[in-house]
Amino acid sequence: MLDAVVVGAGPNGLTAAVELARRGFSVAVFEAKSTVGGGSRTEELTLPGFRHDPCSAAHPLGVNSPAFRDMPLDRYGLEWLHPPLPMAHPFPDGSAAVLSRSVGETAASFGPRDAGAYRRLVEPFLPRWDALLKDFMSLPMSALPRDPVTLARFGLAGLPPSTWLMRRFRDDRARALFAGLVAHVIAPLDGIVTGGVGLVFALAAHARGWPVARGGSQSIADALTAYLKDLGGTVHTDYEVKRLDDLPPARAYVFDTSPTALARIAGLGNAYGNYRYGAGVFKIDYALDGPVPWTAQEARSAGTVQVGASSREIGAALRAVSREGRAPDAPFLITTQPSLVDPSRAPAGKHVFWAYGHVPNGWRGDLTDAVERRLERFAPGFRDRVLARATAGPPELAERNANYVGGDIACGATRGLQLLLRPKLSLFPYGTRHPAVFICSSATPPGPGVHGMSGHNAAKAVWKRLRAV
Repeated sequence: MLDAVVVGAGPNGLTAAVELARRGFSVAVFEAKSTVGGGSRTEELTLPGFRHDPCSAAHPLGVNSPAFRDMPLDRYGLEWLHPPLPMAHPFPDGSAAVLSRSVGETAASFGPRDAGAYRRLVEPFLPRWDALLKDFMSLPMSALPRDPVTLARFGLAGLPPSTWLMRRFRDDRARALFAGLVAHVIAPLDGIVTGGVGLVFALAAHARGWPVARGGSQSIADALTAYLKDLGGTVHTDYEVKRLDDLPPARAYVFDTSPTALARIAGLGNAYGNYRYGAGVFKIDYALDGPVPWTAQEARSAGTVQVGASSREIGAALRAVSREGRAPDAPFLITTQPSLVDPSRAPAGKHVFWAYGHVPNGWRGDLTDAVERRLERFAPGFRDRVLARATAGPPELAERNANYVGGDIACGATRGLQLLLRPKLSLFPYGTRHPAVFICSSATPPGPGVHGMSGHNAAKAVWKRLRAV
């Protein structure tokens, strides 16, 4: 009998498996697809030689992850590559605000009226960033805070809606960039804790940047898999699990799946009947004949580029998909251009680029024209650079990754209390009413992102139980 079986080889499932194997437990991972990776895969989606990330590409939470930083993943091929700028947010007049490794450079890009306000917002947290990150990404309610004073100060700024926090800024340059940071988790700007979401992304950039993984996001999953195998764990691909009986006997079963899939496979009935899925995305991967011709010079050297003309426009786009159930008239776009720093991703002189906009959950329309009209507004001549494109709306994304229910790449709505209390109201969110079944996906704290911390936290809950029986 195995000590633990993990279902799903995404970053959280693999991290949970590694953490258990490091502590001497026998572990096997079962993955339905032919390759490991989940939200951190890399594939040739358009033309030969163009290597795209079907989901995550830039990894501010990955490079900062306490779980990943505690593993020797560099020995297994994981290398972080940093663009000159982590992120840029261009405006219609050709200027841009930036999120730089430097607080000063970032503040200066907001203009003199808001530079001081931004410094006062972020600088108190940076000296204690690592302790702060561990406090709000670790197992909920399981230990006393490492730095309660800093955590309390962060809570005062981050628990209210981001619209409150943005009142610190007098001009819209800073507000628009910050609104775009919140939109990375597809959360309405007036939701609770959204101020904290924006702060985390900003602080992560200043602490360690927003890098890409050399060779693509697949490198993260491949490094975790190689490390797991060296620890004695096994990984089985092309193995779809429909019920617990499909798995070998084990003392614990850990699911890197959506709560819906877990309940179905483990026979838990309506255990997660109140769990809600959020807005989806419409994503386009491009093979380009050259770099994106951004009007704003700063955007040409940024790994990630946010496309939204104003904070008001970004807020309207988020409301449209989250509350009004319609595709926005002017979609807010998140784009990445990894081949700026990783030439292995495309043939010489060519580039890979992706962009996505938010749409209602399960939406079946085509956002391609709206996306490209937005890109042309900020990068005239963009369409002339396109060699090929691969589009994926909510149905296609859900087919590629079963955790993206209705195209929801966050594996659950990130609004209201569900942003904090996932997947249900509980002091022990990784356990279920079945004593041997656990959940470790991004439907659990600390939530979406390629950081492995949900798997790390779930593994703690599992090994405590295994040692108790």
